[in-house]
Amino acid sequence: MKLAEALVIRADLQRRVELLRTRLVGSAKVQEGETPPENPDVLFRELEQSFAQFVTLITQINRLSLQTQLPDGRTLTKAIAQRDIFSLQQSVLMSIIEAASTKSERYSHRELRYETTVSVGQLRQQYDDGLGALYCCESGGKMYASIRLPTAFFV
Repeated sequence: MKLAEALVIRADLQRRVELLRTRLVGSAKVQEGETPPENPDVLFRELEQSFAQFVTLITQINRLSLQTQLPDGRTLTKAIAQRDIFSLQQSVLMSIIEAASTKSERYSHRELRYETTVSVGQLRQQYDDGLGALYCCESGGKMYASIRLPTAFFV
């Protein structure tokens, strides 16, 4: 099985599981004396079969990803892991930026004052540089570098 085929089958299985979830939720509770629109036991059996297929398929996808070499010598598995970590790093940066950028409203001089402890401008630049690297990567350029948070970013 080719990787592309396995990914298409995985997408189909994900849709199947979501459909079964919706059908089970609709059949999980009925008014007293009514019958469910579908037999939950049958739906549970279908769901278990789908989960079993999922395990087999994901195992095959992972094996294929580990064996697939990219032109730069990395495995597809490593490239995916780097992409996921990059996305997490960007998300963390944006959370810090948002937290530091939020203005606190003070209605009198007696209320608490908050000070920013990080350089929002530098963090925004680093975030934007990361987006540029991601664009470069997606358009066939070099893989992006890891984002580092040096202590110089903290005021």
